[in-house]
Amino acid sequence: MSKIFQSLELQAFRAGITPRTKESREWFRKKATNLRRVNREALMKEDPLKQTNQEIIGSMYMFFYDHKHKETLPYYDKFPLVVVVGPAEGGFYGLNLHYLPPILRAKMLDALMNITTNTKFNKSTRFKMSYELLAKTATLKYFKPCFKHYLNEHVQSKFAMVPAPEWEIATFLPTAQFEKSGKNKIYNDSRKMI
Repeated sequence: MSKIFQSLELQAFRAGITPRTKESREWFRKKATNLRRVNREALMKEDPLKQTNQEIIGSMYMFFYDHKHKETLPYYDKFPLVVVVGPAEGGFYGLNLHYLPPILRAKMLDALMNITTNTKFNKSTRFKMSYELLAKTATLKYFKPCFKHYLNEHVQSKFAMVPAPEWEIATFLPTAQFEKSGKNKIYNDSRKMI
């Protein structure tokens, strides 16, 4: 298991935090804000992340990405944390949770946790995903700034699948690699879009 995942899980256990609860998501959000830097390359190689060449709808992934229109985009994330929504021309649609400020990310994760394929939170657990579901469900209103089209030819690494028991930790790790703008402006833009 990844040193950072293991350390945070152990700290949560010692604090008496029940996994996959609102209290747990809030605890991980606060802990992650105190982390300064995470080595993305090292994180991609560690357990429990599983390297794969394809994405599965409803799964959460981390990967390196080179944006096609980076010259004209106001900003972009080179290391997205994405929940795959579905196939798209030349790639896939996904929710990059990094575009939400941590408090809204926690609310989005709360809503996503209510639409999983099962309550086991093991390797068979996925989010039930479709654009229609996201658009119709009031509790998922935070999805708009996160919804992105990723092109397979611009993915620069294997996909590192985040298993269900680690969703909370991965969601709040400071792994975003924004270019051309700081996170405060991006978060403000996201709030306006919502």
